[in-house]
This record gives sequence, C-alpha cells and structure tokens, in this order.
Amino acid sequence: MALTPSPRLSPPTPLPWHSELWDQLWRLEQSGRFPHALLFSGPHGVGKQKLAEALVARTLCAENSAMACGECHSCRMLAAGYHPDLLRISPEEGKRQIRIDPVREVNRFVSQTAQQSGYRVIVISPAEAMNVAASNALLKSLEEPGTQTLFLLLSDVPSRLLPTIRSRCQQWSLPSVAFADCRGWLVEALQGEDEARFWWQVAGGLPLLALELAAPEQRALRQQLHDCFEQLVRGAEPVSEAARLDRQAVDAILWYGIAWLEDLIGFGLAGDGRTLKNPDLVPLYRQAVKNARVQDWFRLLDYAREQRRLLAVGANPNPQLVLEAWLVRWSALLRS
Repeated sequence: MALTPSPRLSPPTPLPWHSELWDQLWRLEQSGRFPHALLFSGPHGVGKQKLAEALVARTLCAENSAMACGECHSCRMLAAGYHPDLLRISPEEGKRQIRIDPVREVNRFVSQTAQQSGYRVIVISPAEAMNVAASNALLKSLEEPGTQTLFLLLSDVPSRLLPTIRSRCQQWSLPSVAFADCRGWLVEALQGEDEARFWWQVAGGLPLLALELAAPEQRALRQQLHDCFEQLVRGAEPVSEAARLDRQAVDAILWYGIAWLEDLIGFGLAGDGRTLKNPDLVPLYRQAVKNARVQDWFRLLDYAREQRRLLAVGANPNPQLVLEAWLVRWSALLRS
C-alpha cells in the first residue's frame, strides 16, 4: 500500500507591506553581507513580530530559498512549536523586565553547536525590556556571536535600549503603512472598505493595531471613552467617570487619550478635521478647543505620555490613581 505523503505546512510569511524590505534582506543574505544581529523597530501594530517569524523560519529552513519551504524536518519542528536551534527571550509572565538569568542562557546557547547543522537564532522581544544588567550581559554574545548565529531584537521604543546594544545591530525601522499598501489585506480582514479605512485611520496607519481596535471589546472601550469625554465636556465629576473605567485597561485608555489630545492640538492649530485620526470626534473636539488654549493641551499630552511610560516600566503601581489624575486634569481644562 502506498504511503500518503505528509501535507505541506504553511510557513510564516512577511506581510504584504513588508515585501520590499523582505527582498532587501534576501539580497543581503545572498550576497554574503547578512548581519549577525538585526534590530526591527517600529510602533506596535506595524508587524515586526510577523516579519521576525518569517525570517526565523527562513533562516532555520534546510532549503536555501527566499521563503521557508514548510516541508523539511527543521520547518516541521518549528511548526510543532519547538526547535533546538531557536531561543526566545521575553519577560516572564506577569513581569515587565527581562532580567539577567535568561540572557545568561543566551550566552550558553551561542557557545553550543547548532543541532541541525545550520543557524542558531535568538529572538529577544521586546528588547527594551532588558534591564541594565541583562543588556550588559548580552553585549559579549553580540560582540562574539560565533558563526551562523542570528540575533533578532524587536523593539517598540528603540531609544530605551542601551546605545551599546543598538550600535551592535543593523537597525531596520518599520514605519506606519500607507492605506494603499495594506488596503487589500485590511479590507479582507475587516470585510469592507469603509471599516478598513476607518480603523486604519484610528490606528495611525498601523494595520495590525487596526485589527485589534476593531475587535468588539476594543470597540466597546472606545465607545465608553467617547461617552466619558462627552460627560466631561458637560461638566461631569472626573473621579466618578474614572471609577466607571476598567483600571486593567489603563494603558489602552491612555493610548486613546494621547491620540485624542494629538487630534485636539491639530484641530486647534489647523481648524479642520482633514488630518485627524478620529474624524468622528470632531463635534467633541470643537467644544473642547473652545475651553482651553493649545499650549494647555500640550501640557496634558506630555503628562499622559509620561504616565504611560511610567506604567510601562512599572514605576506607578496604582492605575486607578493614574486614571483619576489624568481625568481631573482634562476636566480642569474643559472647564477653564
């Protein structure tokens, strides 16, 4: 009886808007100029992780081709969730930092011979989560990686990485994406041109973030914040409004607040809604800009950004107080 061949697996592939960058990486590899350490940086939602996964698959694949084959033993191990020549480093569950012990494991890993006689790949994400001790421990491996070793560092905010780490990586910045470059992908994912364009605009040109924001739970949060904004304009008590918000969603709430403040400032300076991320909020913006000067909105924007940064590094353990303080300041401007 003839044996049925195993089905071909679908290996990770880059997103459509990264096809040109992918071709550049392939040309570097074919020319023998491929670096041992790459830093992919860009805002959350641009697709860094998917680009990295595609590159991991191609690097570990036994075939020398522009895409991973999906058929070799290495590809099948990767698809099964384990590959002996791949090491992933990220913060432990419930933690915000990458500490020194996992990075010491990196140093041990790169000192060994690849079990599949190919590359050893180390993925660190988010790279800015490494504390100073972990970053310093990584430097030795970055300086002396050995042959056929690839480091992939992913970062939303590369400025938070030590300069010595950045200088040892070839840096690739992934900017926001033009609608024309992601239109087909987003229209298919969101099942409509209008939905795709609206959420792409709200997300600031970040297609994967657009999908997140269009999910039911996130839509509900946005509507709740919209209602909160309306109530503050009408004179509602900010502490009471803060109590209605989900303290576990404080990072997303501040993200929306920052986006809306940027819109407010742009609207106050330009006087129209053509460049806004949230054009559906123009009626509220009109009311808000009547009640405070643009420089006051800039101060509140700086405050919101700083609070979000402090939350990211774990420097402010009380998200409810953050929400209350932020809404109190916003309400004071609306009533000034």
